[in-house]
Amino acid sequence: MASLILATVLLVLAWLLALGLHLQERRPDWFWYLTGYPRAALRVVLTWRKVAHLNDLTVSHKPNRRLLGDLAVRGEPLRTRAPRCSFPRPTPNGLSLLVRLHAGQTPAPFLAAADAFAHAWRMHAVRITSPERGVVLITATASDPLEHPERPTGAVAAALLSAAVGALETGRAWVMDFRRVPHWLIVGATQSGKSTLLARLVTELAPQRVALVGIDCKGGMELGLFEKRLTALATCRREAVAVLGALVVDMQDRMWACRLAGARSIWDLPEVERPVPVVVIVDELAELFLTNGSKEQRAEAEQCSTYLLRLAQLGAALGVHLVVAGQRVGSDLGPGVTALRAQLGGRICHRVNDPGTAEMTLGDLNKDAVAVAQSIGEAEQGVAITTGELGGWVRGRSHLITPDEARATAAECASVTPRVHRVARALETLDEGGTTA
Repeated sequence: MASLILATVLLVLAWLLALGLHLQERRPDWFWYLTGYPRAALRVVLTWRKVAHLNDLTVSHKPNRRLLGDLAVRGEPLRTRAPRCSFPRPTPNGLSLLVRLHAGQTPAPFLAAADAFAHAWRMHAVRITSPERGVVLITATASDPLEHPERPTGAVAAALLSAAVGALETGRAWVMDFRRVPHWLIVGATQSGKSTLLARLVTELAPQRVALVGIDCKGGMELGLFEKRLTALATCRREAVAVLGALVVDMQDRMWACRLAGARSIWDLPEVERPVPVVVIVDELAELFLTNGSKEQRAEAEQCSTYLLRLAQLGAALGVHLVVAGQRVGSDLGPGVTALRAQLGGRICHRVNDPGTAEMTLGDLNKDAVAVAQSIGEAEQGVAITTGELGGWVRGRSHLITPDEARATAAECASVTPRVHRVARALETLDEGGTTA
């Protein structure tokens, strides 16, 4: 009888162990909810007052000075009160709690205590934000979700012009949605993960009914992998001028169609009359703007600058979207760069070689993000700071796409490649030695 009970117990333990390993591998969020969160929440509740006291987050409602005869004695109050916090709420990869600040407190001491919270609660990282006055939101992550960007938690709804490119530090999928944020600026030094992000973006958009126009003035080394799926690929500045100019004219045709129909955007048109959306991907912006000083090259660079700015200013409602990428972005590339940057609401900053590029990319949106972007190390390939519809900033990591996977995707989706007639005619005219106005 005892041996039977022992065998049953061992069998149950083995089954639980196997189930735990399966959950940890396939559904890490469930595994965290069942095993990690209860212990972490208890640890937060039991240590909150002590951690708050040790990090000077408590206050006393009694004065810290007393009169002893004719002497004024000053000291630290022995009885202090910690700020009131909510019960920790679970997240897919951690927990969060709201803290109500005492009168006179600011979020600054809580920011300084973030590492102390992480160590006391045995969490991977703790982030402090202030969603409203008098309130601090503490978000703790149990493990680094950026280690496996291919396994974000939560379902991602498939939608036109939406691409799941990786994972965010919150554990959720990193989604670039052009219907919400129509234009994006992506910067990053060599080997920082910029090209990986572009490859993942094209891979996600390839099966959709979207015209993908590539401008890769490095001879098409990067975007050439997807040439079978691209509606057009410009591999030099002369071709880029032709393609961008044709898109500006096509955009004017869309504007006229919307005006005749009384629509404010192409999305208000009937589906049968709606022109195909276009995503223009520019790899290495500097190649379009830098010249050798000759009159011809300066004219081409100015044309590229003007066309890109017009597409950015008017394209959102007309279904024309920009993704502009480069190793660095600065005013030395020309006055048009600053104007273009102002139109690109989505920002993604990988590791950069100079502080000016991080400042140019994120500084006008969030100063804190600039310092975090500059802390990205060389070993963190694919890690970036992203902004956009989130309202603030968050760390993310793109999902790696190999060259073989890129070619396979392009070949598989080649049959769904839409044609933009004006762009096609512009390139044909250029091949015949004509001019494109």
